[in-house]
Amino acid sequence: MSATSLAEVLRERGLRLTPQRQLILEAVHELGHATPEQVHNHVRERVAGVNITTVYRTLELLEDLVLVNHTHLSHGSPTYHATGEHQHVHLVCRGCGSIGEVDPSVMQPVIERLREEKGFRVDVGHVSLFGECGNCEERPCPPS
Repeated sequence: MSATSLAEVLRERGLRLTPQRQLILEAVHELGHATPEQVHNHVRERVAGVNITTVYRTLELLEDLVLVNHTHLSHGSPTYHATGEHQHVHLVCRGCGSIGEVDPSVMQPVIERLREEKGFRVDVGHVSLFGECGNCEERPCPPS
């Protein structure tokens, strides 16, 4: 998202574009999937003086503005990614920690069944499946 379009979105909400907001949104786009701590480190490489509290508040604001989305890929901090990306289901390897993506169509039978049976609408952007990737699955288990 360009600085101009971010400024327009913020102005519509009575807010202004600050350098910190711009840098944080750029960091999310550049990093792909990133925790607030990773965003903070990325921003600090470019500009000193942006504190972690600013990062958390800005990510919350950007999510309220539907510019970023978060999901939980571990027990720690949420992971943010830009909403302009195609929606995807996250695949998290418990072995090596890699994060993959698949098209949400793989979840279609589950999504349809939940809607039919429970009237429940799945937010695919928040779906994370945990398991082992092909590389980890091929490695032999360590002896006990």
